Amino acid sequence: MWNAGKTQEETTMHKTFKAVTTLAAAGLLLTACGASPNARTDAANAEGQAPDSLVFAVVPTDDSKELENSFKPIVAAIEKETGLPTSIEAVSSNAGVIEAQVAERVDVATYGAFSYYLAKDVADITPVAMDQRTPESGSGAVQSLGVVAAGSDIAELTDVKGKDVCFTDPASSTGYLAAAAGLIEAGIDPEKDINPIFAGSHDVAVTQMLAGDCDVAFVAGTFITDLLPARGIIKDGDVETVWTSPDIPGTPLVVGNWLPEELRTKITDAVFKYNAVTGAAAGLCPDNQREAPEAWGDEYVGEMACEWGGTGAFAFEPAADGDFESIREICETTQSEVCRSE
Repeated sequence: MWNAGKTQEETTMHKTFKAVTTLAAAGLLLTACGASPNARTDAANAEGQAPDSLVFAVVPTDDSKELENSFKPIVAAIEKETGLPTSIEAVSSNAGVIEAQVAERVDVATYGAFSYYLAKDVADITPVAMDQRTPESGSGAVQSLGVVAAGSDIAELTDVKGKDVCFTDPASSTGYLAAAAGLIEAGIDPEKDINPIFAGSHDVAVTQMLAGDCDVAFVAGTFITDLLPARGIIKDGDVETVWTSPDIPGTPLVVGNWLPEELRTKITDAVFKYNAVTGAAAGLCPDNQREAPEAWGDEYVGEMACEWGGTGAFAFEPAADGDFESIREICETTQSEVCRSE
């Protein structure tokens, strides 16, 4: 509904909402990005037996190698605490991760808060953690930013009407839904008053905007303030922010309830046992360290730290379903088809 006809991404997501995903479909998704080592039988799943290995799924960005490196220390911690080999699977989209969870082929996953909102109705999962960008609790909250190239004639949200607009994908809280709610509140119908372009990831949305493929991009604020400048993709003065959303809950980390309770506990304990600094000291990221940023406070300045998750977080903190209630409010505002599971 964002374009004249449904995109492939929308069709996939629609199938996920209907909960008609088959085990074969999810298996194909994982096979497409590398054969899953988690080859449990359905009988073993039904009996609640512990698997021989675990699968940790993430949605790739433009620099998938960097993303994988940022999750390696977390996976290493899980392996250390559980004693189980754990692989990182870069599944092609948020919808793909959800489908694989429905099929019980992804044991641990991270994605946006909106993807969790969708997944919880069709997959047997529990959120156990969310990222913490500094030592302060709640610091993982993010914003969606509307950004334009320097010198653009777009100065505020109302100027977006009639423009080519880059989003990430329909299941992204920061890359679509929050922005759609903001557009509606500004009197712009995101289904009729703009030309939407789904870039697939935050970094690609920004680079497409800078290349002139769209007039404005809506992405997670951390990509503009931290991640893309650190990669040298943008520098001061390249982009201007024309809109900022209210806070959106931090990135959730979810665990499949089909795993035995003792194993779920070990996974959760592993996630909380280390932060980026103590993880580096424990040898979880020997080849991929950085200096702790000033934002982490005097206690950590000068210490070496791991890249900790896709947002460059300090640590994870406990999370529960109620922490993501604001996503329901966004869906009530947008009344978007992507929010509906019926």
